[in-house]
Amino acid sequence: MVTQPQHSTKEAGIPSAFVSHRYQALRRGPALMITGAVHGNEVCGIIAIRRLIAALESGAMHLQCGTLTLVPVCNPLAFARGERHGDRNLNRRLIPTEHPQQFEDHVANWLCPMLAQHDVLLDLHSFRGEGEPFVLVGPENNLGKLEPFRHATPELALAMRLGVPRIVDGWLSTYDKGMARRRAALPPDATAQQQADADTAFGIGTAEYMRSVGGYAMTLECGSHDDPAAPEVAWNAICRTLDWLGLTAGSPPDADMTMEALHLEDVLDKRDAADRFVKSWASFDPVSTGELIGVHADGTEVRAPFDGRIVFPDPAAAAGEEWFYLARYSSRLQGVR
Repeated sequence: MVTQPQHSTKEAGIPSAFVSHRYQALRRGPALMITGAVHGNEVCGIIAIRRLIAALESGAMHLQCGTLTLVPVCNPLAFARGERHGDRNLNRRLIPTEHPQQFEDHVANWLCPMLAQHDVLLDLHSFRGEGEPFVLVGPENNLGKLEPFRHATPELALAMRLGVPRIVDGWLSTYDKGMARRRAALPPDATAQQQADADTAFGIGTAEYMRSVGGYAMTLECGSHDDPAAPEVAWNAICRTLDWLGLTAGSPPDADMTMEALHLEDVLDKRDAADRFVKSWASFDPVSTGELIGVHADGTEVRAPFDGRIVFPDPAAAAGEEWFYLARYSSRLQGVR
C-alpha cells in the first residue's frame, strides 16, 4: 500500500492531506483506479471502497495481476462538511492549474496526474432524488474536437457488466449544448465566474479527464443518496470490474443484454428560483412528445420535445444551474458483447 504525498494549504479548516491506497501485483495487468466522494455527500463509494481495502488487507481478497489504486474520499473538504462541494463542484472543470485558488484546484492537481497513470476508472456516485442506478459512459470512437475517443468498445463491455439496468451516454455533447445556451444569455457585464460557469470545460469531470489522457472510464450512479442499497450496488460493481479485468480470480461476469440504452440530448437550466416542475419527477421517468414537464416563473411552459426519459430532475436547483436533462432511447448496445 502506498499513501500519496501530502498536499497542504495554510487555510484554517482545510484538510492538510489527500489519501490513496495503491496495490501492485507481481504479475503485470491493467491499471484500475476506483474513486469515491468526488461529491462529499455521496458516501456509497466510500463504504464500498473501504470494504474492499479491508478485504485486501485481511487476505479475504487477493490481487492476482495489475495495479489497483483506491481513493475512498476524493474531496475531503466537502466530505468533512457533509456537502456536495468544498469551494466548487469538483466534477466540473477538473483540470490541473499552476495557480490553485479553490480547494478543488488542489484536488485536481493531485488527482489528475494519478488518473493519467491508469488505464481504467470506476467513479462511484449517488444522486439526489429518486431513481434507479445507472452508468454514464463516453462517446463512440471519434476524432472530433470536443471529446476524441478510441476505447469505446472496452468501455461499453465493462459498463454492461456492472449490474445496473441502464447505460447513458452523451454527457459532454449535451453539456456543450447547454453551455452555448448559457453563454448566449450572459449579460455584457458578466463576471469572470459567470463566464467560467458557461465554459464547456466546466463539464469536464473525472471520467472526461480520464478519457482525455488515453484511458477509459465510467461514472456509476449507485442510487439516491439515502438509498441503503447504494453501497451494495457499488460493491457489486467493484467486484464485477475486478473480475472482468482479471485483477482478481473470480469468473468474468456476462454482459447484461437487457440493459436499456439512452442518449442524453438536452439540458435545461433553471431561469429563476421560482421555476417549478408540474409533478415530482424521478430520474428515468418516461416523457412523451408535448408532455408538460415544468413551468418557468414567467408562466412559460416547458414541454418534452420528443419521446424519452427525464434524467437528473432537480427541483432544488438554483437559478442558473441544471434543472433537468432529457434523453432519447438509443440502439447503441445492439451487437455489443
